[in-house]
Amino acid sequence: MRTLRAGLTALVGATLLLVALPAAAGAATASTTTTFTLTGGALSITAPSTTVNLASVSVSASAITAQLGTITVHDGRGLLNGSWTSTVSSSRFTTEGQTSTETINATSVAYWSGAPIATSGVGTLQGGELTPGAAVVIDAAQTAFTGGSLIGNNSASWNPTLITIPAAEVVGTYTGTVTHTVA
Repeated sequence: MRTLRAGLTALVGATLLLVALPAAAGAATASTTTTFTLTGGALSITAPSTTVNLASVSVSASAITAQLGTITVHDGRGLLNGSWTSTVSSSRFTTEGQTSTETINATSVAYWSGAPIATSGVGTLQGGELTPGAAVVIDAAQTAFTGGSLIGNNSASWNPTLITIPAAEVVGTYTGTVTHTVA
């Protein structure tokens, strides 16, 4: 009996020690409020950086139709419900003499963006002129491409087509500038 009592006493003492031990160890917690900031990047546009030769045609041709090369807008601003609009305009095209017969006015230059060739991100990214029949004269700024309802970073690329009407000009190499902007 004495052995049984000693065994029970030892068992009760060990149980109390196990129960009391976590409380004696005093588990503690600490919380830290943590923050971080995401900063936005830039809105940018790229276009072919070298001279693009649209074509070589006879002076009797009614029009020159050729693609300009890939235009890309990258929106790294990381906005919630962001938007942007890319516009395009053209200068006149002239040859060395720059006389009136050696000049193709910007009113004779039309543009159509077509559908995007690549996009990324969340939102609506679409060309301003999806078909050749929707081509616009670019003697003044016209919408080339838009992004809307954008969430986070996004991008769009397209390869627009220029349609130039020579209108009985003289032989020569004509040079002008097509300008894309984004805002």
